[in-house]
Amino acid sequence: MWAYESVFYQIYPLGFTGAPFENDGVQEHRIRKVEAWIPHIKKLGANAVYFSPVFESDTHGYNTRDYKKIDCRLGTNEDFKEVCEKLHKAGIRVVLDGVFNHVGRGFTEFLDVLKNRENSPYKDWFHINFGGNSNYNDGLWYEGWEGHFDLVKLNLNHPAVVDHIFSAVKSWVEEFDIDGLRLDVAYCLPQEFLRRLRAFTGELKEDFFLLGETLHGDYNQWMGQDMLHSVTNYECYKGLFSSFNSMNLFEIVHSLLRQFGPENWTLYKGCHLLSFVDNHDVSRIASNLTNEKHLPLIYALMFGMPGIPCVYYGSEWGAEAKKEEGDPALRACFEEPEENALSEWIAKLSEAKKNSEALNYGSFRSVLLTNKQCIFERKTEKERVLVAINADAEEYHAHFDAGCGLAVDLISKEEHDFGGGSRLPGYSAFFWKMER
Repeated sequence: MWAYESVFYQIYPLGFTGAPFENDGVQEHRIRKVEAWIPHIKKLGANAVYFSPVFESDTHGYNTRDYKKIDCRLGTNEDFKEVCEKLHKAGIRVVLDGVFNHVGRGFTEFLDVLKNRENSPYKDWFHINFGGNSNYNDGLWYEGWEGHFDLVKLNLNHPAVVDHIFSAVKSWVEEFDIDGLRLDVAYCLPQEFLRRLRAFTGELKEDFFLLGETLHGDYNQWMGQDMLHSVTNYECYKGLFSSFNSMNLFEIVHSLLRQFGPENWTLYKGCHLLSFVDNHDVSRIASNLTNEKHLPLIYALMFGMPGIPCVYYGSEWGAEAKKEEGDPALRACFEEPEENALSEWIAKLSEAKKNSEALNYGSFRSVLLTNKQCIFERKTEKERVLVAINADAEEYHAHFDAGCGLAVDLISKEEHDFGGGSRLPGYSAFFWKMER
């Protein structure tokens, strides 16, 4: 699967382009801005772009009005088609946000229910009680996602609803040649729907990738041979920044051993979860870390651990924003991309990851672990890589059995001699490919 050997780049289009929050109905060709960023994305080493919602919605994209029409604030279907063509021409795959659990109050079929009530042919598309009332005083009650009544929950057990969604997905493949979907709140979607979607998209396009947004619980509920290929690894998202902030790398390594370790009871051995240090819903990592010196290190750990690394636009050069500042801060508009030492470092990590069988598919084993240092092994039959992190300001001399005397650092391309152990400079990270 191509996604397992990829580095993802996330763009939240409405924020990225500076579109107004409320859908003003004015068509602007803002999505074409992505084209100017393609050289930057390519230089960063990303070979897949995940777009947060792009279709016509009431406000933030997750309250869809029309699954087949690009949001007028972003442009036209033709605009987005050309963006996708240019991304593909640059060797970059395209993954769209599939928001299938709920729609907006401006969704055509829901408007029909508000107007025609029991006589609407779409009344069973939603979870409605005509004897109740809503927060909007509609004279009827309906289920909203987690109590948010601007997000009208769809009845995914209704055949016509599933047909409507599948028709949209088919049109996205035919019109934009998309390569996959990220399913919003996948933990809310019925497993039978996920199975049907997996079978349907597999017939539409070979190696069509399905990623699910999941927060807690056993990810195997939604991921498997006949369901999703991957899910978001929120457990390790928390463990990554918390480990650095508390200077306790035991936390993240414990999670990685629980998920991917050598024991038979580990949960996700052989799976490829989506790894990230931030996204459109959480504080940017540069604002979340208490020590800025840890910023390159947390990216090294994310790229070195099992999973598919995803970088959120702007964070590659250290943009800051806190969750409490609100969504506009998290989903900012940057006039043009910036390049600095951090983005150059991430580019090196990307190339190392994409070109290493061990980093893409290797097993996970902890080799050395202290509060401030960790070394772990990624290994396949053909390749063995050691990932080393020193989160301390002081130099650390690591004594461990390297299994050989020589290695090449995949990041710097320099040779390393393990005679007598290894010296880890303060605030350093290495990907050592071990010589046989």
